[in-house]
Amino acid sequence: MTGEQSAGGQSAGGQSSGGQSSGGQSSGEQSSGEQHTGPIGILIADDQAMIRAGLRLVLETQPDLAVVAEAADGEQAVDLARSRRPDVALLDIAMPRLNGLEAARRILATPPAPRVIMLTMYDTDENLDRSLHAGVSGFLLKGSPPEHLFAAVRSAARGEILLDPAVTARVVDAYRRTSPPAPPPPASALTAREEQVLRLIARGLSNAEIAGALAIAEATVSTHLNRLLAKLGLRDRAQAVRHAYESGLVRPGEPPS
Repeated sequence: MTGEQSAGGQSAGGQSSGGQSSGGQSSGEQSSGEQHTGPIGILIADDQAMIRAGLRLVLETQPDLAVVAEAADGEQAVDLARSRRPDVALLDIAMPRLNGLEAARRILATPPAPRVIMLTMYDTDENLDRSLHAGVSGFLLKGSPPEHLFAAVRSAARGEILLDPAVTARVVDAYRRTSPPAPPPPASALTAREEQVLRLIARGLSNAEIAGALAIAEATVSTHLNRLLAKLGLRDRAQAVRHAYESGLVRPGEPPS
């Protein structure tokens, strides 16, 4: 791709004028789905070249996604996040020189920062806890289907948080172990549709996936989400997931309803 930075740190075609990456953020701008006029610029960071190549091939099947840089270790990822200004950074947790979690902290500490999604082979409690505390926007297993990867990247670019459905319950369990118990807000005020939306959010579905499952518009899903957050006194999607499990609306291991 023209203007792309390789994992070795050499430009394959040079940066575009003004230091803006192809599909990435403009100078001084935080990534946001509402600000995009072109493809979502993505940084891939993984020490295995085959993994990077595979992710690139999968991501670039989508016209709205573009890989603008690759890194083979955490330090390269930090440098490229600052120089190429992608919208979303996909970081492997286990990388040489600087692991993905520390790279995420450094990337997010320096604005304008991209959204960060962690990739891992292992959904251990430690990885989950440390990723969430680092402030990432997504957590995906490397064995996830491409549709989950696409949804996570698009959600992150919009400023939303999306977790792999396979690890959502473990995130809630980890929260329960580290936080004092508190009575959840009552769910009785929700309409039947709002309750459906909340259940699917807790299962890790994006707004687009929920819209498809319920045969409604994505904008309608956003409306239901905003209303249920207001009714339950919750701040964001992550709190909604926690509420769904703590209130018993959704239980780990039960099939989606």
